[in-house]
Amino acid sequence: MTVIEQTRELGKALQQDERYKRYIKACEVNDTDTEVQKAIGDFNLKRAELSKEMKEPSKNADKLTELDKEIREMYDEIMAMPKMVEFNEAKADMDKLLDSINYIVSMAANGEDPATCPEEPPHACNGSCHTCGGCH
Repeated sequence: MTVIEQTRELGKALQQDERYKRYIKACEVNDTDTEVQKAIGDFNLKRAELSKEMKEPSKNADKLTELDKEIREMYDEIMAMPKMVEFNEAKADMDKLLDSINYIVSMAANGEDPATCPEEPPHACNGSCHTCGGCH
């Protein structure tokens, strides 16, 4: 079996993983949910309005500030929607899985044993908890 054929098998295995299934379901739910889609559409219209206003030769600073505030509020509302929260969590899990796959393949390409190399790069502690993503 060639490397490409094995990669296709990996793709099939990926699609059987629960993280993949959860992510695809969350995508489908958001894509078909009218409330989520309306909120995203309104957000995009407001962003277009801000973009248009920024291109005006005589910019109205108060209007720009207000539009920016409205956009931030709309974004926060969208991100707080339960279906969007589920989507973002599923996407984060899927991204982590893909990162692990990529790391293992990269390590193998650099001569490491794919059976024993870690699923993620080691995390170095710089001593500052302020910038830390958490100890592992």
